[in-house]
Amino acid sequence: MMKVIIIEDEKPAARRLSRMLNELGIEPIAMLHSVEESVNWFYNNEHPDLLFLDIQLSDGLSFEIFEEVEVKSAIIFTTAYDEYALKAFKLNSVDYLLKPIDNEELENAINQFKKLQSSANIGFNIEQIKKLVAPSQKDFKKRFTVKIGQHLKMISVATIECFYSENKATHIHTIDNRTYLLEDTLEQLEDKLDSEIFFRVSRKYFVNINAIKDIISYTNSRLKLILQSYNADEIIVSRERVKEFKNWIE
Repeated sequence: MMKVIIIEDEKPAARRLSRMLNELGIEPIAMLHSVEESVNWFYNNEHPDLLFLDIQLSDGLSFEIFEEVEVKSAIIFTTAYDEYALKAFKLNSVDYLLKPIDNEELENAINQFKKLQSSANIGFNIEQIKKLVAPSQKDFKKRFTVKIGQHLKMISVATIECFYSENKATHIHTIDNRTYLLEDTLEQLEDKLDSEIFFRVSRKYFVNINAIKDIISYTNSRLKLILQSYNADEIIVSRERVKEFKNWIE
């Protein structure tokens, strides 16, 4: 008889899935609701044939279970992630079920498991799936090197108030009120700067959120920014970027 457990932090959803499995003649041997509970269960019980696994549990991501114990069961993900991610889930597990779970899809997933079970090809790459639901941190620039005469100077990103374009050149303005010429264009900086720290408020400026001293309502539904030291020109958030800017600073 097939041994199945459900790992799902929402108890009504777990009970519903259990009833649906009952209708297919499958009785789950356990319903677990957290990472901690699941790890303890796997340490003390024979592993089942199949897991129905939610991604987000009450005390963390379910992948933390696999960091504590080697799970030898096949997995069907029950998830609310988008279609793009789901395609990859299917490549790395028996199947996925999009919540709310459909009876026919559940039966198809069980049948898929039975076919794979006979082929012993039910492994999956947990690292690939972790990257989907918790995207790996991108390596953003931590410093820029600028040329001053015959010398090179390293400037930490944390000390930069803003980047701006002027006369077809890109400049760095730092918190100590100094300005340096940079070889990169603003467009090239798009992929080099952490978007949680720097925002392109207009075609001319990238600003550091930590350098913003004041935000003032401006004409035509725009915003004017006052930075800690930069005052060479007005920094205006263009009208089409105001909404995104407000979301960014929250």
